[in-house]
Amino acid sequence: MRRNQRTIKSAFELTGVGLHSGAQTRVKVSPGDADGGVVFVRKDLPDAPEIPAAYRFIADNPRRTALKNEEAEVHTVEHLCAALMGLGVDNLHVEIDGVEMPGLDGSALPWAEALQKAGIVEQKSLRKQLEVRDAVAVTIGDSFISAVPSDEEGLSLAYTLDYPESTVRSQYFALHVDAETFSKSIAPARTFCFESEIEELRKRGLGQGASAENTIVVRSNGSATDGNPPLRFGDELVRHKVLDLMGDLFLLGADLKGRVVATKTGHAANRKLVGRLLEQLEADEAAQTVEAASAMDIKEILTLLPHRYPFLLIDRVIELEGYRRAVGIKNVTINEPFFQGHFPGQPIMPGVLILEAMAQLAGLLLLRRLENTGKLAMLWSIDQVRFRRAVVPGDQLRIEIEATKVRSKMGQGAAVAKVGNHKVAEALLTFTLVDAT
Repeated sequence: MRRNQRTIKSAFELTGVGLHSGAQTRVKVSPGDADGGVVFVRKDLPDAPEIPAAYRFIADNPRRTALKNEEAEVHTVEHLCAALMGLGVDNLHVEIDGVEMPGLDGSALPWAEALQKAGIVEQKSLRKQLEVRDAVAVTIGDSFISAVPSDEEGLSLAYTLDYPESTVRSQYFALHVDAETFSKSIAPARTFCFESEIEELRKRGLGQGASAENTIVVRSNGSATDGNPPLRFGDELVRHKVLDLMGDLFLLGADLKGRVVATKTGHAANRKLVGRLLEQLEADEAAQTVEAASAMDIKEILTLLPHRYPFLLIDRVIELEGYRRAVGIKNVTINEPFFQGHFPGQPIMPGVLILEAMAQLAGLLLLRRLENTGKLAMLWSIDQVRFRRAVVPGDQLRIEIEATKVRSKMGQGAAVAKVGNHKVAEALLTFTLVDAT
């Protein structure tokens, strides 16, 4: 059963040292708008760029989950994201004055406690949910992770930790995810590393902020107690692996109904599974088996867009993330008037009309933001255009727009068009904002 989205009632701040950078950072977490998602804001950079907590912004960084939007990055977000998934918090504004989230005590417990103290409140919009219908599996080396259907409500997780090259005994942990179980059994589990890894990690510039206060060091004799504070659980290592998995699953952007089983996985395998699940979610959205509360039908589109037949090229908006992102659908049929004269013997949708569909969706996203300001969005330039394959009758064009810059006189959006899992076109669209009168 789908639930309402949630945010927090009041803002809070936490300060600490990054586990890898060793730099001190301050984080202010504030309530977020419904359908806005979790957005990190780099307050230390010019124009305070935003980085959404979503799969498409994942950056390839070792030993942590990092997000990147153009040149702006934020690292080690998995502990906060795990707390958000465990407690069911969906929309936040997270300001940070550095590149890495503070490691705090190495677990998600400080984040969970701060969120609960701030007060978790429901919002009017529904949270998206993906029900796993077909098994999905990912293998990387000896790591394996799968998502399979389940008759239970919600999400169940099972993780097997095994380091055969060490003296650490295999550990297994399973749970059904809910706020109480997460808070008691997963949130307190701290990050860990092996004593034999420390020198190499330091050479790579990692673990600069790790200490006995935030990291469990597993000694060469297999002990996780020598030189560390007392373990919070006898199987704290596997519980932290579950914590990291939850942090990565949060980047799907939807609640997951099913069972996830993992063996020896790290962030790379976890994120690859999220990518596979996202493909299923997008297919469900296109088929209208999953629909965001912010979706728009053709009647609602016509209230904002001035275009009419035969030049209206957006049939439906299936997702809106605040004023930042929109996903629209164009169903391409042989009845389109442009097919009568454009390669009649081998009908192909003109590339210029794919760009026009992108521009209409981008304009719609901007017009939602400007509808009470007396401004209009006029297409000013199209750059970085790439056409990758033909669009033909019977295809369903999925168009995604990400607003990269919105200022007083200019708006810019990155656009991608897909058919199924295949990218067919991309472009960077710039609009000038003019007075409506």
